[in-house]
Parts: sequence; C-alpha cells; structure tokens
Amino acid sequence: MTTFRHIRGKAATTTLAVLTAALTGLAAPAPAAHAAARTPARAGAQAATSAVPHRVLFDNTKAETAGNADWIISTAQPDPLAQNPAPTTERSWTGALSAWGVALQRTGQYTLKTLPAGNTISYGGGGALDLANFDTFVVAEPNTRFSAAEKTAVMRFVQNGGGLFLISDHLNSDRNNDGWDSPKIINDLFTSNGVDNTDPFGFSVDLANISTDNPRADSLPADPVLHGPFGTVTGSILRSGTTFTLKPADNAAVKGLLHRTGYSGNTGAFFVTSTFGSGRVAAWGDSSPVDDGTGQSGNTLYNGWDDPAGTDAALALNATAWLSKA
Repeated sequence: MTTFRHIRGKAATTTLAVLTAALTGLAAPAPAAHAAARTPARAGAQAATSAVPHRVLFDNTKAETAGNADWIISTAQPDPLAQNPAPTTERSWTGALSAWGVALQRTGQYTLKTLPAGNTISYGGGGALDLANFDTFVVAEPNTRFSAAEKTAVMRFVQNGGGLFLISDHLNSDRNNDGWDSPKIINDLFTSNGVDNTDPFGFSVDLANISTDNPRADSLPADPVLHGPFGTVTGSILRSGTTFTLKPADNAAVKGLLHRTGYSGNTGAFFVTSTFGSGRVAAWGDSSPVDDGTGQSGNTLYNGWDDPAGTDAALALNATAWLSKA
C-alpha cells in the first residue's frame, strides 16, 4: 500500500462487531471440524491436535514502519502481550497488522513475537528471536534489503521446515528512499541468497504498479489455503500492488491461488504458494489486504482486512496456518 492509495475512498471502519463475528465464525471452529480442515496442510500426515502453540515471528527490521507504513502487530516488541495480554479487537494492539495478530492470539493456538528494528535475522545462531525458535516468519513489505547473511538464514530456515510469508507492494514503493522497494528486495532474496540462486521457489515478483483490481480465487477445492480452518477464500483486493510470474519448470510445487482479472496460469498471479526443502512459502502482491485501518498516530491507513470486495482475513489466517503446519 502506498501513501497515495486514497483511490479506495474508504475510511477505516473496523468495528468490534465485525471482528468478533469473524473470530467467532472462523478462528474458533469445533475441534472435529478444525482437525479435518488441517488434514491437507499436513500433506497426508496424521492431523493430531498439538498442545504446543504454533510460533509466528513478524519482522520489523526492514523498515516496515517507514513513511506511511505500519506493518506491525503491536508497538510492544518483541512481545505484543506486553501491550495487552488479552486482546479482543484490532485496537487492543497498536499496528496496521494488529487484526491479524489478535485473530491468531485469540485462537489460543499461536504464540506471536516481533523481531524489533535494529536486530539481525538469524537462523541457528541462538537467542530467543532466532528463526530456529519459530514455525513461520512473516515479512510484510520490506523496505530495506536483506544482508547476505540474513538471506542465507531465511533460506536455511525454509529449507529445514520453516514457513515464510512474504508480502510485496508495487514498483517504486520505496518508503525510506534507499533505492530498494519490496518487489526488488524480494526478487533479490530469490536470486542472491547463498543457498539456491536458481529460482528456488519457482516464482518472481513482477515489477509493476497495478492501481486497482479484485483478484478472484481459483477453483481449487482441495487447497488448504483457500479452504482452511478460518474459512473459504473467494477473493482479495489489490490497491496499488503487483503480481507474480510462476515458473513451474524451476519448482513444480509453485501454485497461483488467486489471479488478477483476465489472467490465469503462470501470469498475473496475486497470491502464490510453493515449497522448498521441507518448508513452505506464501506470497501476496499487495499490503492493502492485511491493513486493518488502525495503527500509530500520524499514519493514513485503510481497512482492507474487512473490505467486502475480498475475504482477506481468511486468506491471511489460512495461509499462516498452512505455513505453520497447523
């Protein structure tokens, strides 16, 4: 999302009633239904309910709050529970991703942390916030390039079973004016990481700026992201974002789940999943869908999370569950 995405003409109107309804209907399914919904995400393994929460780390080391962005679940970092230990709505925590975080927290099945600004992404180096201690790593619209060591750490994390959730934005969305925007940063991770520089996930970010669209979900009735524990995904919103080009010859596991209007197959994909080693990857072409319209004072934000043109909450939450092998 950019600072000039006023084209939506929509104020942030998330309400307690909306979030409560979403959490009641999606995030707390009956145990039997939840177990059944999780079976595909286990790739054929026995779906057993675990007492150990799924561990999700949100990144804030790559200028995720630069400019008008606010891609954090809470200003309390690393632990959002320090701001409010029993959150009920997106306003319980401060950040444009707080609805996402609160929805996961309220299930009782996830523990959430943030890697604060000034830290380095690591894997296997020790420390409480090392990627080795987490199941899923979320990087929403990075605006600072990963270092060589960080790119290797992220790739090793996925290769050894971790889940990576990447959210891009459009070309020239450089919020901190360092010469790097999220499409270029994500492509750089794919092509210069010290582990596999030959298109490891089977897709790349298009260097495009698409002003508006409402991508629809593909007909994939068995897909665990489109049909997961948090509900059925029918579509999403695109408000100044981009898409992905798939290259199944490089990785046969790559799959486009939603496509831009008029596109299908390997071009115009708006939401993509893939695997690498024993890990999983998901990528979204715009930050607008995960924006809940609330955040730190001074930011102009929009409520894409509850936008009726998409089912963005279900998509974000189902993807998190799939990446975490929940």
